[in-house]
Amino acid sequence: MSLGEKLYRLRTERGIYQKELAAELHMSISGISSYENDIHVPDIKTLEKMARYFHVSTDYLLGRVEYMAPIDDMEKKLIDRYTVADLMDTIIELSLERRQDLLNYLCLLKSSENSESK
Repeated sequence: MSLGEKLYRLRTERGIYQKELAAELHMSISGISSYENDIHVPDIKTLEKMARYFHVSTDYLLGRVEYMAPIDDMEKKLIDRYTVADLMDTIIELSLERRQDLLNYLCLLKSSENSESK
């Protein structure tokens, strides 16, 4: 999916018009349109504004990753003193076999939680 397609989808999912987004980003409607139609590519400052406004990462907008959340989310506390980044680092350090075990365990936990909530 191109940057323009992502921008269009993010905007329409929030139910806002190009005019509203243009006002938020301090730019013209035609500028928004040209980005959504992949005619032009935003400069770095505009890309940052878009990412901040939609609460996604610039890497997501550029198509480098599929994970939408901005890097700031990596510092969110999950439990006690552990952040998302702490857990990611720990997972990366595991062997491939242990990562598969962890994935299987997480799927089991999720399935169990879903069963309990019904």
